[in-house]
Amino acid sequence: MLISPELIEVTCKNTIETILLCLKHAVKGTIYAIGPVPDLKAVRITSGVRDSDNGHISWGLPQISDYNYPGKTWAQYRDNPGHPLEAMGWCVERQKSWTADNPYENIRSVRKQLQGEIEDTHHMEPVLVKKADLYGDSMNTLSYPLDWQGNAIWQNTDHVVVAVIKIHFMPQTIKQGDSSTKIIKKLSSTLGTELLSLHLRESYLKAEARLSQQRLESANVLAHELRNSLTKLGFVFSAINGLMGFLRDEWETAVQSKFPNVETKGQVLESLNEALNHVVAQNCGETPELSSLMHELAQAQVDLADLPLLPTQAQKWINDRIEPRWKRLLTSGTPPEELEKSVSSMLERLIASVWVVIDQELIDQMDHLHPVIRHRWPQLAYSYFTIADMNLLDETIKLLEQPQLQIQRKHLLKKTLTSLKVIVDVISKVEIQANRIIYSIKSGNEL
Repeated sequence: MLISPELIEVTCKNTIETILLCLKHAVKGTIYAIGPVPDLKAVRITSGVRDSDNGHISWGLPQISDYNYPGKTWAQYRDNPGHPLEAMGWCVERQKSWTADNPYENIRSVRKQLQGEIEDTHHMEPVLVKKADLYGDSMNTLSYPLDWQGNAIWQNTDHVVVAVIKIHFMPQTIKQGDSSTKIIKKLSSTLGTELLSLHLRESYLKAEARLSQQRLESANVLAHELRNSLTKLGFVFSAINGLMGFLRDEWETAVQSKFPNVETKGQVLESLNEALNHVVAQNCGETPELSSLMHELAQAQVDLADLPLLPTQAQKWINDRIEPRWKRLLTSGTPPEELEKSVSSMLERLIASVWVVIDQELIDQMDHLHPVIRHRWPQLAYSYFTIADMNLLDETIKLLEQPQLQIQRKHLLKKTLTSLKVIVDVISKVEIQANRIIYSIKSGNEL
């Protein structure tokens, strides 16, 4: 039975104490746990001895006994030819009590059979529990213990033995079937009910803990799969931000058309490419390291020209990929002082060119555009879209609906962004609902 050792000991002590209080001629009580099937190991749980002078009960297992932990298996104490007969075997196999009211005639006294010594007066009572209550549906698949002839016991009974109570009495104070033995039988039934209740409680707690662990594991697996799915769906925002690059290109074209004297990113990069070509021409016999550096720098400048980056991204690109390589390149030899100053100036102008497109004074001068268009267009075009600020996507779609906005492929851009917004809305709802389900699984509460 699934009962903690501490709890079963307390329960057995209460039963022994009750018996000793009720039966004044009882002097000692012991309870043995029996189980599980088919081993039916018998282990002494506790013993209580009443002091004849003050009635105080002393607890413990001070005596040497084969039934002290780890106890004896069914094969060791059952009836076997050539071995002493034990009252324990009688009680367990037949599910009946054994009363030694006359120790001289106790045919199941091991001490008498082996050593010729007379044992005291005692009564042993099996504690029975219904199979259906203890095992439920699995009772039909139980493996029953066997007697010495190989026959299964308990097959035709409704009960199993889960414990045995042994009560010692003063000499000549009990008889088989008297009121004392009936009281013990009644209390054994109560003990069986209590042990079953504790077993069911412990089984419930273990099942609940197992279910909680399974819920937690299921929730973690679901959360992991959800994160993976949402990560994969992150392409939607990459697509949205990529499409916004088209709006930035159109805005920069509009700025260049209005202010042809404003130096653009592309113009500065052309000058830098010319400077790089000059350096390459001056270093025909360059080392492999220098050649690799010039190739990386050329590629970084080409990529910056092609990518519709936000001003912050463009400046970081310049600071991380272009400016450091120019410095390494210019310090690798003895370039003319004019080239160093020219490159330094071009790098400063390059940074200014990526920011000029959102300069408010310049925007205010785009008076050929409707006021709402000229202010919201750059604000939206140079925004980075995430799930936290999807209201900007709604505003972008509304901007594209304005007839005053004249850009190429406007309707296609609006249609694509509208479709992506539907996907984003679905992702948001799925994430919210999935998180609710995960929380419900973890907590065990209904949605």
